[in-house]
Amino acid sequence: MAITDINTYAHLTDADVEALGAELDALRREVEADRGDRDVRYLRRTILAHRALEVVGRVALLGSHKRSLWLLGTGALSLSKIIENMELGHNVMHGQWDWMNDPEVHSTTWEWDMVCASPHWKHSHNYIHHKYTNVVGMDHDVGYKILRVTRDEPWEPRRLAQPLFNVLLAATFEWGIALHDLELKEVIGGTKPKEVAIPQIKEFVRKAARQMGKDYLLYPALTGPNFGHTLTANLTANLVRNLWAYVVIFCGHFPDGAEKFTEETLEGETPGQWYLRQMLGTANFRAGPAMAFLSGNLCYQIEHHVFPDLPSNRYAEIGDRIRALCEKYDLPYTTGSLFTQYVQSLRTINKLALPDRFLRDTADDAPETASERRFAGRVPARGLKTALAELRRERRNRRRQKAIR
Repeated sequence: MAITDINTYAHLTDADVEALGAELDALRREVEADRGDRDVRYLRRTILAHRALEVVGRVALLGSHKRSLWLLGTGALSLSKIIENMELGHNVMHGQWDWMNDPEVHSTTWEWDMVCASPHWKHSHNYIHHKYTNVVGMDHDVGYKILRVTRDEPWEPRRLAQPLFNVLLAATFEWGIALHDLELKEVIGGTKPKEVAIPQIKEFVRKAARQMGKDYLLYPALTGPNFGHTLTANLTANLVRNLWAYVVIFCGHFPDGAEKFTEETLEGETPGQWYLRQMLGTANFRAGPAMAFLSGNLCYQIEHHVFPDLPSNRYAEIGDRIRALCEKYDLPYTTGSLFTQYVQSLRTINKLALPDRFLRDTADDAPETASERRFAGRVPARGLKTALAELRRERRNRRRQKAIR
């Protein structure tokens, strides 16, 4: 099942974990002290790129009856929405730019271009997800309450429809995020007080109405006879943004090596153990500068979870330091191509749609679910990275021997 003792799983002593935490604290202080003009320039250029692309898109869609202008407008608008969602909205609301004391880009004032109300997202994401990262039963982002991504969750017949739910979630990702913090199931079941739920629902309805009115009534109406063409362009741009955000998020949280944890790991958790949980519970994907920018630098999901409120443009250089720390403490640095990370995530989603009796691996030693019990009876290795390599080597040897027989 999920990890209950993170130190044991990581093959680190208490002293090792605290030393790791101290080195990461020092790295944080170093980056904070170095924030300045180059970071501000990066943010301003990002805002300019987002706005310029939106202007290009809106102007092109004035002639959206022409296929070439429809494609240009839809493409520019899609990129604008991706940048606003990933590199601006997500990161601004994490407080990455609060140090500038600029109300335009402050976490308390930003409202992003999607149906989710920013206060709801900040609670479900900044607080619940980042505090309780991958703790089964506490982090609602573990499967988003509709997907089974770990064997710690019992199989139910409704899981057979999981591949379909996954496709629907990808296409409507902004709506899934918007409904995430409302906890409508708890409201209907009476476990969430109505005095809390009703104001939240009203705020969601107001935000969704404004967003839909803007995208599907106002902007199409401004293009006059091209209303229908502009409407489909806006629908397409939102779909593209949803699919891209979904892929980026899933590649950072559900590939092999993104571990899950039990609530026991939170008991007496030290700052060093919190850092370690973030490092073991997330995954990166390899990206060049353009893809990193369009992903909101969430190709560096490990770095983001370790330092969620440091400027995203610093994650690449922070990543070099964290990779070196992983080598020093013999920890895995989970990364791969975007294709590999998504295929592994998709495999987990489709595989766990089936009852456990159809699954080959054990609940303690599977690609998507592991615990310290996977190392039971073994001589402790130097560190987790070495221990995992030894396990893989033993599996390969067993497969070879079985093939020979």
